[in-house]
Amino acid sequence: MSPSPEAVPNDEQPEPLTPALAFRAAIGGAMMGLANLVPGISGGTMLVAVGIYRRFIDAVSDVTRLRLSISNLALLAVVVLAALVAIGALSGLIAQALVDFRWAMFSLFIGLTLGGAPLLLRMTRPFNRAAYAGVAAGALAMLTLALLQGSAADAGNAQTNWLMLGVAGMAGASAMILPGVSGAYLLLLLGQYEPIIHAIKDAVSAATQLDLAGVLAQLGVIVPVGIGVVLGVVVVANLLRFLLHRYEKATIGVLLGLLLAAPAGLYPFREGVPPQLGDVFEGQLVTEQNIVELAAPKNAKDWSQRSFTPSLGQLGGSLALMLAGFFVTLGIARLGGEEPDASPTSATVPKR
Repeated sequence: MSPSPEAVPNDEQPEPLTPALAFRAAIGGAMMGLANLVPGISGGTMLVAVGIYRRFIDAVSDVTRLRLSISNLALLAVVVLAALVAIGALSGLIAQALVDFRWAMFSLFIGLTLGGAPLLLRMTRPFNRAAYAGVAAGALAMLTLALLQGSAADAGNAQTNWLMLGVAGMAGASAMILPGVSGAYLLLLLGQYEPIIHAIKDAVSAATQLDLAGVLAQLGVIVPVGIGVVLGVVVVANLLRFLLHRYEKATIGVLLGLLLAAPAGLYPFREGVPPQLGDVFEGQLVTEQNIVELAAPKNAKDWSQRSFTPSLGQLGGSLALMLAGFFVTLGIARLGGEEPDASPTSATVPKR
C-alpha cells in the first residue's frame, strides 16, 4: 500500500522518540523557553547544546510541509510544552532578577551562551574559506546589533500595536531557533520586550487567580505575538533546512560567528538610573508631582542604564558565574550524543 500524501516516506522516517531523546527535548525546550525571556540568550543554542537541533529543524520543516509522523509531532509537542511551562512558571522571577541582580544574571548568561561554542566548532570542522567567511559575517552582524543596543534603552517608549507585535513575534521566533541569536534581544531592540514579557506575566498571574477578565485583557498582546511566532518558526526552519543542506559550512560558520559575538551586548556592570526632574520617562515629563511615582523601585525595569566600576568581589563573582554557565551548557551538551551534526536531512540526503 502506498503511503498517504501526508505521511513521511518509509525511507525517510525520522528517528523514533526514545526516552533519552524525549528527556533531551524536554530539557532543551525548557532552556529555550527561559532563553527567550532573557535579552542576549539564544534559544537555538540551548537546542544545539542538548543535541536536538537537527531533529527540531527537521521536524518543524516536515510538519509545515504536511509530511507528518508521530515521532516529529511528539518531539515538537515535548519541546513546545516544556518551553511554555518554563515561560509561564518563571517569567515573573526572571523579570525581577534582571532588575535586582543584573550583573550576576548577565554574567551567568554570558557563560551559558559561550558554552555552546565548542559544539558549534565541532559542527564546522574541517574549516574552509566558506566557514571562515561565515564566522566573520555572523560576528559582524551580532556586533552591529550590540552597537544598536543603546537605542533599546528607550524600549518602553516604542509604539506597540498589533502589526508591530506581530513583527516582533516573527523576529523573536526567527532568532529563537538560530544558535547565537537571542529572540529577547531582538524584541528589546524593537522596543517590544517589556510589553510582551509583562503581558505574559500578568496573564499567568490572572490565570492562577481564575481571573478570566485579566487573562482576556492581555490577549491583545499575546495573540498577535503568537501569530508572528508561528509564521517566524515556519519560514526560518524551512530556510535553515535548505541552507544547511546547500551551504552547510558557510551557514554553520555564520551561526558560530553570531554565538561568539553575542556576549558583546551583555556587559554585566550596568545599573538603572532613576529619572530626574525635567527628564522624559515613559512618554511623561518628570515633574515634582510625579517623580516619586516614576522613580519608585517598581519602575526600575524601565530606567535608563549606565556603566559602573565593579568591585573586586563583583569581578570575581562575575567570572565565577561565567565559568559556571559555560560548564553547565557544556555539560548538557554531553546529552547530545557523539555526532553534533547540524545538517538537517543529513541522514536522508547525501552531502555535496
